Amino acid sequence: MNGAESLVATLAGNGVDVCFANPGTSEMHFVAALDKVADVRCVLSLFEGVATGAADGYYRMARKPAATLLHLGPGLGNGIANLHNAGKARSGIVNIVGDHAVAHARFESPLRSDVEGIAAPVSHWVRTSRASIDVSRDGADAVSATRDRALGRIATLILPADTAWGPGGEVATAPKLAEPGAPRPDAVREAARALTELGPRAVLLLGAGGVDGRAREAAAAVARKTGCRVLAEFYNARMPGGRGRVRVDRLPYAVDAALERLAGAECLLLAGAADPIAFFAYPGRPSELKPPGCKTLNLVDARDDVPAALEALRDELGAVPVQVAVDRPVDVEALRSAGALNAEVVGDVLAALLPENAIVVDESVSTGRAFGPRFAAAAPHDSLAVMGGAIGFGLPAALGAALGAPGRPVLALEGDGSAMYTVQALWSIARESAPVVAVIFANRAYRILQGELKGVGAQVGGPKADAMLRLDQPALDWVALAKGHGVPGARVENADQFVREVRRAFASGGPYLIEAVV
Repeated sequence: MNGAESLVATLAGNGVDVCFANPGTSEMHFVAALDKVADVRCVLSLFEGVATGAADGYYRMARKPAATLLHLGPGLGNGIANLHNAGKARSGIVNIVGDHAVAHARFESPLRSDVEGIAAPVSHWVRTSRASIDVSRDGADAVSATRDRALGRIATLILPADTAWGPGGEVATAPKLAEPGAPRPDAVREAARALTELGPRAVLLLGAGGVDGRAREAAAAVARKTGCRVLAEFYNARMPGGRGRVRVDRLPYAVDAALERLAGAECLLLAGAADPIAFFAYPGRPSELKPPGCKTLNLVDARDDVPAALEALRDELGAVPVQVAVDRPVDVEALRSAGALNAEVVGDVLAALLPENAIVVDESVSTGRAFGPRFAAAAPHDSLAVMGGAIGFGLPAALGAALGAPGRPVLALEGDGSAMYTVQALWSIARESAPVVAVIFANRAYRILQGELKGVGAQVGGPKADAMLRLDQPALDWVALAKGHGVPGARVENADQFVREVRRAFASGGPYLIEAVV
């Protein structure tokens, strides 16, 4: 085996069996090795941000890392936005980044760059292989580096071309890692005392690991027993929802609304969460969202067993499980006469028609803020949100989620401006025949920024500034864009058309795009 073959075999031997790739010359030996190791599926991406975003979505559903294959420093740079998102989501990813052969790297060639310097801000672990015989061991270490107890991490292995074509070593096994820590009895007792004493003046904030089914059921029992308020962080890497599941409201995105929800809190109990901070700074508004003087207690770190800690808190309090009220399904036929589309109608239709066990990838930004309460009446599903705020996540993550959870339908909710960042994902979705239904909200504007104008107190009245926030000169034709990438689609402008196309899309069992004019 050469170095590249030993690396691919090592990845496969340690459970990394999908690679989202955008290769170049320095990665050709890795590409050739894929034909010699049958256990790694390679998914071609036409832009590196699609590869990194897909790896994020894959991890969130499969709960194991995928690899990406990227071309030198510029290729890695093209993927940084979605690596930023993946890092905020605590997703595990192995980036394989080719580089010039060691002897060639000393020359100032056009693609020479500081690959380690580019990788460092979006990686928890970075290493450059120094000899082909060591590549398999480096690969095994990279796989190990993608996990920090309960959380995923991003590992970047830089592979100089000569370490790929030189003689490789034996397939290596990743070292066994520490398991998530058990609940700390002292933290559980302190939390129980605080919640019992303060009741509704305490807020239990759920973060990573705290929003799965077990955790939310325990949190609901705690709230019923003590009267405390329960909220989830606004962004969650994977959150179950739908009929028959405990509903937990998210802390609002808007600063004023978040301050209102936390008003009166004297204690903030964190369960896998971080202190709530505003997304941006706004004139005259605080960055910290908890009330002045509110103390913070940490029940459990996100790296540890958050569901077990919440169950231990429930048991310490002697709380009993809460019977979950099942929301009545939405009557979709009554919606067909609603007329022009708006966020409320769209949310109700999608909640009514969402298939059982679907995955909802949400980057709908402004339009989707009305969906949360409505999706409580949908069939049971999982929801994945963009975690780092870097747009261009939705379509790639939908691709990765579909491959990470085979057989489950995927609904991607995308703003038209956001979708243009990684529109190339449609081609990969078509090529892989992934069951992704993409709903593009065509409001012909950067609507989120139009709203943010008021928040930051900026004044826009002139034609140049106004033009920077509009997408209608010319308007994007999403049906044509989808067709050009191999995805069938339709444009809809009213509720009756939307119901018809959503039904058609899910019935197709394959890729489909709906341009919803809102």
